[in-house]
Amino acid sequence: QVPLVESGGGLVQPGGSLRLSCAASGFIFRFYAMAWYRQAPGKQRELVARITVGENTNYADSVKGRFTISRDNAKNTVYLQMNSLKPEDTAVYYCNAERRLTSTEYWGQGTQVTVSS
Repeated sequence: QVPLVESGGGLVQPGGSLRLSCAASGFIFRFYAMAWYRQAPGKQRELVARITVGENTNYADSVKGRFTISRDNAKNTVYLQMNSLKPEDTAVYYCNAERRLTSTEYWGQGTQVTVSS
């Protein structure tokens, strides 16, 4: 059983929007902080957005005002709404679940987002 499964990636034109989803299973979702990371070719993986158990959020400076992270504990799902996409947003986006109390962490397999005309 794969604990995190991302979906919603694809090809979009600059200025467009996408919504990524990450469905969780096999662990108690509401106990975990959730995050989206991304990795572009030749670059290190970077944090895009994070949402805590209490639904506090933080964002990378490069996406502030354009991306929104949210979670639905009833559906065990975290979302990343991405608006005003730019070519530099092109990357593989990964979902992450973390519970620091137990030092437990899960990763998804990633979903490709390509922003190009």
